[in-house]
Amino acid sequence: MGDSPDNTDGLPWEAEAEEADAPSAAELEAAGQNSMFGDAPEPAPAPAEQPPVAQAEAAPAPAVAAPQASQPYRVLARKYRPQTFAELIGQDAMVRTLANAIARDRLAHAFLMTGVRGVGKTSTARLIAKALNCVGPDGEGGPTISPCGVCEPCTAIAEGRHIDVIEMDAASHTGVDDVREIIEAVRYAAVSARYKIYIIDEVHMLSRNAFNALLKTLEEPPAHVKFLFATTEVDKLPVTVLSRTQRFDLRRIPVELLESHFAEICRKEGVEAEDEALHIIANAAEGSVRDGLSILDQAIAHADMETGGKVSAERVRDMLGLADRGAQRRLFAHLLEGDSKAALKAVDDQYALGVEPLSLMRALMDLTHRIALAQVAGEADAPTAEEREQLDDWAKRLEVGQVHRLWQLLLKGHDEVRQAPDPLVSARMALLRVLHASNLPDPGKLAKKLEELAERGPAPATTTENSSAGEAPSASLDWETLVDKVDNAGHLQAASIMRLQVRPILVEQGRLVYHRSDKFSDAIEPVLKDALYAISGERWTLESGDPAKARPSLVEVEKAEREEAKAKLREHPLVKATFAAFPDAELIEDGAELPPQRREIPWSRNA
Repeated sequence: MGDSPDNTDGLPWEAEAEEADAPSAAELEAAGQNSMFGDAPEPAPAPAEQPPVAQAEAAPAPAVAAPQASQPYRVLARKYRPQTFAELIGQDAMVRTLANAIARDRLAHAFLMTGVRGVGKTSTARLIAKALNCVGPDGEGGPTISPCGVCEPCTAIAEGRHIDVIEMDAASHTGVDDVREIIEAVRYAAVSARYKIYIIDEVHMLSRNAFNALLKTLEEPPAHVKFLFATTEVDKLPVTVLSRTQRFDLRRIPVELLESHFAEICRKEGVEAEDEALHIIANAAEGSVRDGLSILDQAIAHADMETGGKVSAERVRDMLGLADRGAQRRLFAHLLEGDSKAALKAVDDQYALGVEPLSLMRALMDLTHRIALAQVAGEADAPTAEEREQLDDWAKRLEVGQVHRLWQLLLKGHDEVRQAPDPLVSARMALLRVLHASNLPDPGKLAKKLEELAERGPAPATTTENSSAGEAPSASLDWETLVDKVDNAGHLQAASIMRLQVRPILVEQGRLVYHRSDKFSDAIEPVLKDALYAISGERWTLESGDPAKARPSLVEVEKAEREEAKAKLREHPLVKATFAAFPDAELIEDGAELPPQRREIPWSRNA
C-alpha cells in the first residue's frame, strides 16, 4: 500500500464521503446475525439527546468542579514554596550576588547552597535553574534574576519535568556508579534548554570515591553544564569540592520576618491568627521557614471550630507543650523572691498541663536573656504591654551580675535536665539551687567589702574610765600580745626581731614608734611591715623615737626578770648556807620553764 489512495479518479475527500456512507463492520455483523437467527427485539428508545450547544454549555460545570474535589490537600510548606527570587525571604545578599553575576555574565559553573534546614537551599537551586533557562514570554529572553514563570522552561522546571534539569538525591545515590552516569551524560548538549543543570541535594552524603570521581568534571565541566549543590553539613564536604564551587551560606530567617511571612500566608488562606500565636510559632521555628509552616499548618488544624478556626496563642502553647508566658513570669518572680513552695507548686502545675521540664528551663532562660537585653538597650522587647512593663521592672531592679549569675545557673540546670533520667526531679533541684543562690550576696560586692574592711582595719578597743586620754598603751602588755600574734601567724623572723631588737615607745593601731640598740644595723622595717599587715590587714607606719622614752625589748625584760630571780634565789638562807659551805660553787639553771605559749627561737642576737 502506497501513500496515495488506490482510486485516483476522484478527489480524496470524495472517497472519504463515500466511505462515511458505507456500513460499518459492526452493522454488517449485526445484519448477518439477523439473517441467520431472526431480528432481535428493538431496544427501548433512548432519551432524547441534548442539543450540542446545550451539552457544550453544561460540560464546563463538572469539568471545573471535578479537579477541585479530587485534588489532594497540599501542605503549606509545599504550596507556598517560593517561585521567584522576590518570594525568597531573608537571603538578600545571595540574591544580590546572583543578580549582579547574571547582569555581568559572570556565572560560575558550580554553586553550593548551605545552611540549616528549611531556609531555602533546594528552592534556591530550582530558582537558579529557572533564572538560567528562562526564555521569557516571547521566547527571546536570556538569563534573568526575575524569571517569567510562564515560558515552557519555567513551567517545566516548576513542575519538576524538565528533561535538562536533573535533580538527584545524594542520600540514595551515594556511589561511584551514580556519579559515572553524570560524567557520561554531561558530554551531550541540552535538549531544549540553554543549560543542562544538575541539582544534587544533600551532597555531603556522597562517598569519598564518588567525590573523587566527580572532581575533574566539577573543575572543568562543558560550557552548557551547571552544578547546583545543597547541603546542611558543609563541614563534611572535601576541601577539593569546596574550592571548585561558589558557596552561598543561607542565613536563618529572623523572627520578625517569619511573623510577617506567616501573617501573609494566613491572609491568603483566609485564616485569622493572633499576633502572639504567630510570634510563638516563629520562635519555635528556630529560623526555618519549613518548620514554621509545618507548625502553622498544625496550628490551623488544631484551632477551635467554635471560634471560626482562629489560631490563638493559648492553643498554640498547648499544642507545642510550652508554658504560658504569665506562668513563666510568675515562676521567675518566685525564684527572685526566694519562695520555694510557690516555685515548686508552679513547676508542678505547668507539668500537669503538659509542659516539659526542658521547655520550662528554656523559657526561664529566655526571660533572663531578654532582661539582660533590656538592661543594655534600656527598653524591653515584648509582644504585650504587661510583659514589657514586667521585664523593664526586673531590668531596673536586678544588678547585671545577678542576671548573668542567673543565666549561668539556669544553663547548668538545662544541661542537667536534658541528661537526667527523671527530668522533672532534676528541674526541681535546679530551680531550688537557683532560688537559694538568688539570696546570696554578689561575689564582686562581697570581695570589695572585704577589701574595704581590710583597709580600715579592726575597730580600736574602747578605753576604760580609769585610763586617761593621753596615757599610752601598756608597752609590756600590748606589745607582747602583738608579738605573740605575729609569732602564731607563722612570721617567725619578724617575731624574733620584735622580741630581740625592738624597744617600743608607742604602740597604736597602724603605728609603731620604737628604738633599737646601736649594735643592730640591719634593715628590719620591710619584714615588720609585712608581718603586721598580714595579721591586721592594715599598712603600718614605723618610726624611730626618743631612746629615753623607749621601754626595754622583750628579751631584755626576760633577762632582767631572770637576773632578778637569780638574785632573790641567792638571798635565800639555804642558798647562802650552801655557798658558805662551798665557796667555789656556781649556780646553774637547769630545766627552767618557758613562759606559756612561748617558743624559743635560736636566732642570732647579732642578726
